[in-house]
Amino acid sequence: MSFREKSAWVMAVVSGIAGLWYLNTLVALAAGAGATPAPLGLLIRYVFVIVIASVVAQVTLAVMTPTEAEAPADERERLVLDRAGSQAGDVLAFGILVSLGWFLMQRDGNLLFHMAFVSLIVAQTAQYLLQAVRLRRGA
Repeated sequence: MSFREKSAWVMAVVSGIAGLWYLNTLVALAAGAGATPAPLGLLIRYVFVIVIASVVAQVTLAVMTPTEAEAPADERERLVLDRAGSQAGDVLAFGILVSLGWFLMQRDGNLLFHMAFVSLIVAQTAQYLLQAVRLRRGA
């Protein structure tokens, strides 16, 4: 398994777990308040969690395989990364369109923010998963 594949799997897990934490916390806060909470406090906590977890994960991988970590991406890997990014962009576009449509019906700006942000999280997680799967398949 290449360094980039390991990195993609680890980041998919980190991103997925952090995203589920965000969504779970959001639902709990909304249920407790009876309304969609303002995003700033939850956003700051999410960013803190994702940055710390990402740094720890990437440093651990780099320490375990330092020569692989320093190697530049080859032509096949660059193609895989580009394709995964393109497809993740489609996931993001779909999520944003659903968020905007929901906003037109609900008129809740806080909910629009959270839906758009969750769309970003889902798209990023999808990008890591697509990278990992494509690197594994060699396509």
